[in-house]
Amino acid sequence: MCEQCGGCGGESTEKTFEEKVKEAIESVRPALQGHGGDIELVGTEKGNTVKVRLQGACHGCPGAQMTMRMGIERILKEKVPEVQKVVAV
Repeated sequence: MCEQCGGCGGESTEKTFEEKVKEAIESVRPALQGHGGDIELVGTEKGNTVKVRLQGACHGCPGAQMTMRMGIERILKEKVPEVQKVVAV
């Protein structure tokens, strides 16, 4: 065991912001895919803004904005409290 991490072999076990976001997106992906859609992480920016691209049936769907705010953004903020904003590109 090293003093830094307590037993991980010298590697830091803390996940980066982007890694946490990727995991959170993977958790919402099945729900979107169940309706013929999908989501792609485009990237993260300063200020903890997450950029995503809706795909499949979600792209251009009239309910996509509601899905983005009430679903995707809410879940990402719950799972990764550092997320400030989710933007569709």
